Amino acid sequence: MTGFTFNTSPSIRFGAGMLTKTGEVITEMMAARSALVVTDQGMMATGLVDRLVESLSHAGLSCSIYNEVMADPPEQIVHAGTDTARHAKADVIIGFGGGSSLDVAKLVALLTPGHQDLASAYGIGMAKAPRLPLVLIPTTAGTGSEVTPISIITTGASEKMGVVSPVILPDVAILDPELTLSVPPHVTAATGIDAMVHAIEAYASASANNNPISRALAEKALRLMGKALLIAVHEGDNLPARSDMLLGSMLAGQAFANSPVAAVHALAYPIGGHFKIPHGLSNTLVLPHVLRFNSITHPAPYAELAPFVFPETEAMGTQEAAAAFAEGMADLSERCGLEQRLRDVGIPQDAIDLLAKDAMNQTRLLINNPRPVTEDDARAIYQAAW
Repeated sequence: MTGFTFNTSPSIRFGAGMLTKTGEVITEMMAARSALVVTDQGMMATGLVDRLVESLSHAGLSCSIYNEVMADPPEQIVHAGTDTARHAKADVIIGFGGGSSLDVAKLVALLTPGHQDLASAYGIGMAKAPRLPLVLIPTTAGTGSEVTPISIITTGASEKMGVVSPVILPDVAILDPELTLSVPPHVTAATGIDAMVHAIEAYASASANNNPISRALAEKALRLMGKALLIAVHEGDNLPARSDMLLGSMLAGQAFANSPVAAVHALAYPIGGHFKIPHGLSNTLVLPHVLRFNSITHPAPYAELAPFVFPETEAMGTQEAAAAFAEGMADLSERCGLEQRLRDVGIPQDAIDLLAKDAMNQTRLLINNPRPVTEDDARAIYQAAW
C-alpha cells in the first residue's frame, strides 16, 4: 500500500433537528460572540435563516447576515462578504445553504483576518492560516462542500478557479436532513447525481492520493444514494430517503476531497461558466459520455462500482458491467426528470469548440482522469452529449 493523506472536517454533527442546536454547538466548541451567516436570497425566503438566527441568539451570539450569494459566485461576492464580516466584527463565519454559500463562507473566513488576498489563495495549498472559525450547514444533498477543502469561484466572464487547501475545511459541519425536505424535485435530482459523480470520480481517480478510505467512503455513498435518489426526487417528504442522500453526499464529499475528481467536472465547468447551467445538471449532461470514454481503456473501477447502484450487474464481466454502469447512470438521471442533452438546456451545437477549448484549462482536474483527455476527445464527448 502506498502512502496517502486523508483530511476531513474535525467535527460532524448529523441528525434531524440539528439546526436548532447550532448556537449550542458553537458556544461549546469555540469562544465566539459575533457570527456572520453567509447565505442567499432564496434561503432567506424559506424562513430557515430565522430559525438559525434564533438558535444563535438563544446561545448568546450576536448575528449579522450576508445574503447576496448567487450560483457560480463571482469574486466580487466573496469580497463583499468579507467586507460585511469585517464591518460586523464577526469572529465566526457560518455558511448556510447550497454549495455556493458554503464555498463563499470558506473564503470569507479565510480572507477576513486580512493576511491574504483572494488572488494569492487560488491553486492547491496556497491558502494560509489563520482564518476565522468556520461552521458549514448544507441545505442540499449534493456538493459535500461541508467536508471538502475546496472552494470554486467564477473569475472573469466564465472561467472557474479553485482554492484547494485543508486550511478551509470547516471546524464543524452540521447536517440536518430536515433542511432538505423542501428542495424541489429537479434540484434534488441534479444535486443528487452531482453527489454520485463525486463518489464515482473519487473511486476511479488517477490521483496518487487515491486511497482505501476514499474508496470505501465512495462505495458506501453509492450504496446509500443508489437506493434513495429516486425516492427523494418523487417523495420529497420522505425523511429516511432525504437522510440517506445527505449522508451519502457527505461521504462522497469526504471521498473526493482526498481523491480528487476528474473529467466529468472538467467538462461540466465550461457548461456552467458559459451558459449558467447549474453545476449538478452540467455534470449530469456529460457523465454517461465520460464514463463510456473512460471505460474503453479503464473499465475496472466502473465495473466494481456498478453493483452498488445496479445489483443486476454483479454477475457481469468487467467490460460489460462498466458499459452497463454508464447506461444505468444515464437512465437514472432520465427517470429523475433531468434533461439529457446539451441541446435540451439551450446550448447550440456551434458552442462545442468553445467548450472543448475551455475544458482544457481544467488541468487540475483532467490530470486525475483514468484516461488522458485531449481537446479532440473533449469535442467528441460534447458532440455525443449534444
